[in-house]
Amino acid sequence: MISDFQGVAYNQVPHSQNEIHGDKVARDFGFKGGLVPGVTVSAYLIHPAAVAFGMDYLTKGFAHVRVNSPLYDEEVFRVEIENQDEHGYRASLIQPEGKPTAAAELKIPEVALPAPQRRGDPVADKGFEPPRATPENMRRLMEEGCKSFVYRWNADHDMSTYLRDRSEMAPVFAEAGYANPSFVLGVSNWVLASNAYMNPWVHMETRSQNFAPIPAGTKVLGEMAITDIFNRKGHEFVDATINLFDFDADTCFASIDLRAIYKLRGL
Repeated sequence: MISDFQGVAYNQVPHSQNEIHGDKVARDFGFKGGLVPGVTVSAYLIHPAAVAFGMDYLTKGFAHVRVNSPLYDEEVFRVEIENQDEHGYRASLIQPEGKPTAAAELKIPEVALPAPQRRGDPVADKGFEPPRATPENMRRLMEEGCKSFVYRWNADHDMSTYLRDRSEMAPVFAEAGYANPSFVLGVSNWVLASNAYMNPWVHMETRSQNFAPIPAGTKVLGEMAITDIFNRKGHEFVDATINLFDFDADTCFASIDLRAIYKLRGL
């Protein structure tokens, strides 16, 4: 049986360059306070899969997570498992007042899928200054290609845990030390934000396919392709695919399809 999960939300980055995670800017846009990162909300929905399936989740697990409304630091939440079977489950993340904040579908394919190959996109130089995230610049990045960026996974990283007490994470993260979903999905956010300057912006949805765990100390390279840009209700959206590789060995760790609002209505 895959069990429900209850926890206390943790905003690891209240001083993030994306100021939607800080109280002042978030309140300016009508929120109660700084938003818990979407990748951290996603980690809460993935947590039961990491507990139940362990390394199978890290080597071939798929997760589709949609964040529909904000979660705030120190809010008590519960993840309710629905429609589970031996291959996965659907789940909802519920806030204290009973409101569903996010939803997910988790699957463990019976056969591992083929992993993407590294394209060899140029790695951004140190001090690279990204263009502002406008529809024109996003279109140019979609047509001309994006820079790749490198990050190191270790226990000192801001996203090294999705709970204040890291020992409460799934054992494959807390004990084995592999990169947790808030870091893995976070890389897709950082690659996007490093290719186009966005502030504030909001992570909305990911579809992620795992291929290999990320051990401590690994340099992770993210390659990105923008697949679509569009306007909805005054917000400017971007869809992008970000593939994560071992910088030194070219092993593919994960492929992530990300949807985000890169320009909020009124900016």
